[in-house]
Amino acid sequence: MFGGIDEVEWTGLEHAYGPAGDVPGLLRGLASADPEVRESALDGMYGAVHHQGDVYDSTLACIPFLLELVADPEVPDRGGVVELLTSIGGIELDGDDELDPEGDEFESAANYAMAASAVTAGSDVFLSLVDSEDRGVRLAVPLALAAFHQEPALVLALLRERLKVEQDPEVRFACVEAGGRIALRHDRLAGEVVEWLTALTHGPHDGKPSVYDPDAYRLGPPNRAAQGPGPDGTGGAGGGRGPASNGVRGTVLGPPGGGRIPGRSYDPGLRLSAIAQLARCAPDTLPADVVPGVTGLLRELRAGRVTGPTGRAMPPQAPATPAQQSAAGRLREYRETSRVGRVAPYTGDLLRTLHAGLGDRVDDRIALLADQLCSPDWGQRIDAVRMSGGLMRTWRGDYDELVSLIGDQLDDEEPRLADAAVAALEDLHRLAEPAADALADYVRCGPDRWVRRWAEGPDALSRALVTLARTGDPRAVPVLLRLLEREHAPRDLGYAVGHLGAAAAPLVPVLRERLGAVPLDDRLYDHAGSLLWALKALRATEAMPEVLRVLRGAPAYRREWVVELVLRALTAFGPKAADAAPDLRALLADAARGDALPVAFGAKVAATLWAVEGDADAVLPVLRGALMSRDQGARRVAAEAVGTMGRAASGAAPALVPLLSAADPWTRVDAAHALWAVTGDADRSWPVLRTAWESLPATRIATAELLSRTASEPGAGEPGRSWPGGAAALLRSELSYVRRHNAIDGGYGSHDIVRDERLLALCRQALNGRNL
Repeated sequence: MFGGIDEVEWTGLEHAYGPAGDVPGLLRGLASADPEVRESALDGMYGAVHHQGDVYDSTLACIPFLLELVADPEVPDRGGVVELLTSIGGIELDGDDELDPEGDEFESAANYAMAASAVTAGSDVFLSLVDSEDRGVRLAVPLALAAFHQEPALVLALLRERLKVEQDPEVRFACVEAGGRIALRHDRLAGEVVEWLTALTHGPHDGKPSVYDPDAYRLGPPNRAAQGPGPDGTGGAGGGRGPASNGVRGTVLGPPGGGRIPGRSYDPGLRLSAIAQLARCAPDTLPADVVPGVTGLLRELRAGRVTGPTGRAMPPQAPATPAQQSAAGRLREYRETSRVGRVAPYTGDLLRTLHAGLGDRVDDRIALLADQLCSPDWGQRIDAVRMSGGLMRTWRGDYDELVSLIGDQLDDEEPRLADAAVAALEDLHRLAEPAADALADYVRCGPDRWVRRWAEGPDALSRALVTLARTGDPRAVPVLLRLLEREHAPRDLGYAVGHLGAAAAPLVPVLRERLGAVPLDDRLYDHAGSLLWALKALRATEAMPEVLRVLRGAPAYRREWVVELVLRALTAFGPKAADAAPDLRALLADAARGDALPVAFGAKVAATLWAVEGDADAVLPVLRGALMSRDQGARRVAAEAVGTMGRAASGAAPALVPLLSAADPWTRVDAAHALWAVTGDADRSWPVLRTAWESLPATRIATAELLSRTASEPGAGEPGRSWPGGAAALLRSELSYVRRHNAIDGGYGSHDIVRDERLLALCRQALNGRNL
């Protein structure tokens, strides 16, 4: 083994942290008899040679030696090496991408392609490992074969044969998953795979000779429901359920026609795995009533064995030497402890695959998750909570029942379940109202649920309290008041207050007191930020003395940042902030002289002075200057400010028109909004806004807001005041979409849901205002 390894000039190759001279030691470590050495070596491979999925020249040089390790039966833990090879060779490139041959991306793409070719060329080694005695190897090999071997028909036949004799449930699932992967990669085999998967989802078998032999696929006792009625006159094994509730009806539940056939059913885990892969590679084959079948399988699984001594989670055991444990070891330990005490912990992965296949069948997904959330198995419930969060972030729907059931999990004694429930509810804002009672009860349990403490830095509000406040529930107010009365209140408290509206009025005196006591030193921005935010959100004009104190006393350090916080508050206060007018005029004069103040800052001051005084002549010169400046940020700030002034800023229209063709698309959109607002003429603005609606979905809210505002203006329906062509159809189209406008695969923002709901509300409001 490792023949020629010393002939490679490793120091001339690179990995994530520089020269790859340490790679031979890592490769030899993978073959060590010492498990700690192997684990450390695998950690090093992922951490440097295949860092975050990257492929370097040193990664390519490793592939032949990794294939040697996989082929050697004397090497322990080869499953981890198979997984590493699958990851190295498994990056799939978009064939439509055009890369610059001189750019770094081209080199990376070339490395990925060479890695895939190298692993593919050596993939015959995986064929002999399908029946390995090492469970980890059998678990990893099916996907490697499906991903790389150039004879997919052979691989499919091999997987089907292996499934007949394999007894480990998760290895069986790996075989089924690999079959789904083959169907996705090879169209000519898709029909055969779908037929195989469909057969695996069937209920009791008719006993005829077939490759789908029930005894080969079955784990556990016979299906008593298929053998006849139990003592209570119903099927025995299913807890009173007949065969039709043990799988998916129609094409993937039981025999065609729904009749009961003598025999034994495939074990529920395997059937669920097959359904998940059908959803992945052939979702059209799933019947409309897939949910009852899947929930029946989940109930069967709940009646099975648990992976620990009890059905309740056991506390994780601390590692013996945490300081020395590798990242791979920590990940393995996390996986192991997260499975302790769970019934069929693998169902989470299967159901995630199923949900991905169900896609926009939101009602079906809600029904499936609702059933899981009522399960006596906390493991199924925590999976459901986490999947619910993903569903609600991506798809629009009626989630009241689901939210209420998530709230019920807060009362569970398993702390991880409560944490997951709070995480799922936190970003819902008002949509979390059905869980408000549960959140209030949870927060009321004591001060330990009010704050999060960090090893370094100030305390922060607990996620549960933030979530309760975001629903607008007044029961958050007494807790926030008690926290404000502490010597060291959570630094972020003010950001939660604004969601409570008028209910937060009792907090204003304490907020004023705290703001008035904040030292006017270099830490002013950190200490005053959330307090000013709260007073702004509540439009607490009685706090003007404290706000002016901050404005007038802000130190030079971060002064501009502090003043911008004050400007937001004064803008919200409007004419009631008249006492600040002299200060604002002085700032505006400073900005006009160009005394080291950014142009954008002057535009922000002008916008605030307009909100306070409504004097267009005082602010338009500054705003016009900002619109014509070379500072892109200043142009955008000025356009937004001019837009709020409406017809009073008509004199700024000539400066807005050139910005409709600016290089920056956001500048174009801001200018289009402003031009429509100041002229009342949408003809020049609408083409820009219509294009941005599709290409920049984040602009939709502002455009819908403008349409809503114009729809409610007096005389909106009169001749010459009509919407531009296609506007109403665009709003109706938005309301018809099931996917959230800002949903992206692989990421999300904490305010994505509330923003999408805002867009929907504006679309409805605009159409109703026009009676359309």
